Amino acid sequence: QVQLVESGGGLVQAGGSLRLSCTVSGIIFGIRHMGWYRQAPGKQRELVTFITVTSMTNYADSVKGRFTISRDNARDTVYLQMNSLKPEDTAVYYCNTYPSGIDWGQGTQVTVSS
Repeated sequence: QVQLVESGGGLVQAGGSLRLSCTVSGIIFGIRHMGWYRQAPGKQRELVTFITVTSMTNYADSVKGRFTISRDNARDTVYLQMNSLKPEDTAVYYCNTYPSGIDWGQGTQVTVSS
């Protein structure tokens, strides 16, 4: 059974930082590209960043220079370090393979106050 479990969200003031984690089970993590996605209220889910099996990374322009994705294949976990957070980063954050291809987890809520 494939399972994605995101954690680390919360309420933070603008300019603050959070570190999200996503632990994956049920797939061979080390051979899958992984991504972080987010969905803000009233908007479609969007890709924020992804990391390849060789740890190459790509970021949406809106988060470039502020967010960092990383992975730990020994722990089947992908991370998202978010710095200099802005109110427009408020959303539910999800991880999934990249491209997304497995059932979504529950996500983790990130709320940035101004």
